[in-house]
Amino acid sequence: MSALVPAVSRRFRATALLLGAVALLFSACDRKEEAKPAPDALTLAPIPFTALPGWSSDRVAEAVPALSRSCARFKGQPADRPVGPNGVGGSIGDWLAPCARLATLPPGDEAAVRAFFEANFTPYAAGNNGAREGLFTGYYEAELEGSRSPDPAYPVPLYRRPSDLVMVDLGEFAERWKGERTAGRVVDGRLKPYEDRAAIVAGSLSGKGLELAWVRDPIAAFFLHIQGSGRIRLADGSEMRVGYAGQNGHKYVAIGKELIDRGALKREEVSLQTIRDWLRAHPDQATALMNVNPSYVFFQVLNGDGPNGAQGVALTPGRSLAVDSKFMPYGVPVWLDAEDPLDGKQRLQRLLVAQDTGGAIRGPVRGDVFWGHGPEAEQKAGVMKSRGSYALLLPKSVKVAAAGG
Repeated sequence: MSALVPAVSRRFRATALLLGAVALLFSACDRKEEAKPAPDALTLAPIPFTALPGWSSDRVAEAVPALSRSCARFKGQPADRPVGPNGVGGSIGDWLAPCARLATLPPGDEAAVRAFFEANFTPYAAGNNGAREGLFTGYYEAELEGSRSPDPAYPVPLYRRPSDLVMVDLGEFAERWKGERTAGRVVDGRLKPYEDRAAIVAGSLSGKGLELAWVRDPIAAFFLHIQGSGRIRLADGSEMRVGYAGQNGHKYVAIGKELIDRGALKREEVSLQTIRDWLRAHPDQATALMNVNPSYVFFQVLNGDGPNGAQGVALTPGRSLAVDSKFMPYGVPVWLDAEDPLDGKQRLQRLLVAQDTGGAIRGPVRGDVFWGHGPEAEQKAGVMKSRGSYALLLPKSVKVAAAGG
């Protein structure tokens, strides 16, 4: 009998332990379900213009050229076409009258421009499931030294978009993929991934007649890929402006995060300038680090007023904003209230227009300010990691429900 008790006891203990483990498993699953964050969602709440911090102080007339370009883009489109995902910005028809009135404003008249917005638009505070604070960064038009023809002094090619690169808007296939894109090449009737950065840098596209120009510095070329547009000072004294023409479909990976993970930089130290300094100080590791980002951008020659954003209009320095098009509409005025990139004690409060996007711009409250070109633009863009919020200005004819509020 004494020999049976321990055996029975062991079986009961084993059963109890098994049941306990199962209970813990389901309990853990429940906790994981409870802890799972809600999917990103743009929420909008109407607010008065008096609730926009600094509204009365900004030189709002400086945003008119940017909005005029977006209005020109709207013109001629069907009036019932939605503006933005799920018509978050209303329809084209909602914009026609405000755009017509915009064209009649006296140039540079701050009072008239401010009155125009107040009479024709309603501000909506943007949030991610109601949370208003987000991250705002900056980008600029890079400057490089280069040549139109091969030269040992300019060893780094910039490539045109290959003819076999297929770029896919996944939102055309399913509503849940709105704002998502990929790219690749068709092989035996199937879309296959395109070469990544490492393969292209190693020469997978060389000799195919795709070279647009050659530049001196591989690190400068890397940052040109991130910025998406730039000016190349050519050896003959002329200048070539280049801009985004396509991307290889691989996801953008921030090498600043990689440097943080390695312990090479602290999070608060990361900027374009510190990353560039690290790359220059470690030439034996620079190529491998840059190749951690598999994304690769193809370029085209630009003519006209400036680099074009994703909306298809020329960007306006200090007044154009890149947004996540999965949530935000192009062409919509946006009131930004964020930390000043050069002075954290000051606020950056100004009217911009959503006209572009970028691989790192993800989420309902996320923006990238286009600062233009030159040393000051590079400085602002390079260090900008500002917490802040924004509000959309929508025509009064757009209903709150249509805006997603």
